[in-house]
Amino acid sequence: MTDKASDSSDIPSGASPSTTPNSAPTSHFYPFATSPDIIRSHEKDAYIISTLTNQSQSIIRSIKGARYAHGNADTIKNLTELLYFSLTTLIGNRTLGEEYCDVVQLETDTLQLPSIARRAGYIFSSIIIPWVLGRSLPSIRAKIRARLERSIARAQARAALKSTLFQTESSKTTKRKSQSLFNPLCIQEYILEHFDSLTSPSHVYALSLATFYFTGAYYHLSKRLWGLRYVFTKQIGESEQRVGYEVLGVLLVLQMTIQGIVHVRKTLQQLSQTEKPTATATVSKGGAPLFSVQNPVSIPTLTATMARYDLSENPQAISWIPEGQHQKCTLCLEPFKDPSVTTCGHVFCWICARDWAGGSSCEDFASAGLIFGIGV
Repeated sequence: MTDKASDSSDIPSGASPSTTPNSAPTSHFYPFATSPDIIRSHEKDAYIISTLTNQSQSIIRSIKGARYAHGNADTIKNLTELLYFSLTTLIGNRTLGEEYCDVVQLETDTLQLPSIARRAGYIFSSIIIPWVLGRSLPSIRAKIRARLERSIARAQARAALKSTLFQTESSKTTKRKSQSLFNPLCIQEYILEHFDSLTSPSHVYALSLATFYFTGAYYHLSKRLWGLRYVFTKQIGESEQRVGYEVLGVLLVLQMTIQGIVHVRKTLQQLSQTEKPTATATVSKGGAPLFSVQNPVSIPTLTATMARYDLSENPQAISWIPEGQHQKCTLCLEPFKDPSVTTCGHVFCWICARDWAGGSSCEDFASAGLIFGIGV
């Protein structure tokens, strides 16, 4: 990597490539930063952001209370990270991690310091877009999953109707064809079963990370999109070697390959079964899916501001909970609001348990083993 950088991609000391005179080149070049330097810089920034986030949460907790700080933990973290990069990268300064590792980011195509548009685009794509996707993706998934369930239910109803009306040999042949791999019903069932995995950006991140381990460039996906790469600002001796993490790239590719092979084999084994139990909801007479684990009944969305049972206002709302510390949630350390009990017997606020479970859907609650509404 040093040899490539010394040919045409490196930067002479004290001069940009566009202003370099036609005289003989200097002997001091800035090579591209290697994987260890970039990862060390990222980890340093992550540690500083984590420290600032904890301090921000402490301030918010002392002003607004523990419940508010817990319910808006992601917002506080993203705003702190946005403020950190706005005071460093956006205005043209290096972050503390970049200063710690002596690296500077440049534009890949011009080998100059990044413009304000690229710096702002990098911050927007690395903080704002994941933040918006994290808040909107669960609701989008729920809507698409509901449409898939209704479509599969209608297709299964039509298939059941055809199987009862036609019992000829031609209908049996059609039925065997309908169980093929590229049948629309099978494709929809596959998408519904693996919907969360198919809509997750983790596969793109893993592929980008594996590419980074091999090339040593673009640790963040947003840096790859905006063409920002690091150079090492210290002079390196001829005997000093800059090692990379190519071995980690090989291991990551092997992991993804093995996971893909196992997934394909498991899918083919499921399709090879002649009598496959339906994994979707049962169809009712009206054509709508019945409520089941895959299609749970809708539950009211409760927040801390619309609690039905608030023990801070009425300690006797649920009389069998003893007064004192027993009426306080161990997560927010405040009196219960809509107490909810787990299968192991612990009681939390509805909003606290919902945030801990990672969402507000019934599937998240079922996977976490939570039972709600002890005061109903």
